[in-house]
This record gives sequence, structure tokens and C-alpha cells, in this order.
Amino acid sequence: MSIIEFSAVEKEIIINKIKLYFNEELEQKIGQFDAEFLLNFFSEEVGSYFYNRGLYDARAVIEERLETIDEAIYSIEKPTDAPR
Repeated sequence: MSIIEFSAVEKEIIINKIKLYFNEELEQKIGQFDAEFLLNFFSEEVGSYFYNRGLYDARAVIEERLETIDEAIYSIEKPTDAPR
């Protein structure tokens, strides 16, 4: 899997959220550099877990939709004497 990369705007938003979290929840100030370092750590070390979870969820949605399509196809099938 390739490295998870964010656009400059996305990165800025995420870094600001990290800084806000540290300030509001932990009552600690965290600088830009430290917040970016933390983002890079989570992207490299934990990001794959979130990415894979997203893939599993997407796969489940697709399988559910395919089941519905399969049922719809069977519902319009015309009866014949030939076995399936």
C-alpha cells in the first residue's frame, strides 16, 4: 500500500484539529511542528488500519448491492425446461 498523503489544505485542517484537541481535552498547548509530527506518525503507523476498515466497509456495501442485483435478475428470469 502506498503512503497516505493529504493535500496541503487537508493537512492544515487535521493539524489544527490535533492542536485544538490537545488544548481542549488535554489542556496542553502543542505547536505546529509537534502536531504535524503526530499526524505523520498516525498516518504511517495507524493509517493503514483506518484505510483497511474503509475498504472492508466498502466491500460490505458492494456485496449487499450485488445481492440485491442478483435477486432482481432472478426475479425477471423466464421459466424454461432447461436446468440452471
